[in-house]
Amino acid sequence: MEMTRARTLRIDRIACTGHGLCAELLPELVDLDEWGYPVLAQAAVPTRLESHARRAVAACPVLALRTERPPR
Repeated sequence: MEMTRARTLRIDRIACTGHGLCAELLPELVDLDEWGYPVLAQAAVPTRLESHARRAVAACPVLALRTERPPR
């Protein structure tokens, strides 16, 4: 039986231009700082929010947001 590993959310701070869509689509995990750039409240994506995280990743206009599985 394989144990499910939580996905983690990552932001490429160099690529990010501060559109803020990630915070709008995933407010449970992403806040915006005083300049409008994303700050992660937590990196681990709970199972119940995985579809929302995928949607936020897909909506990022500069592809600065991604989810990753931890290494085996």
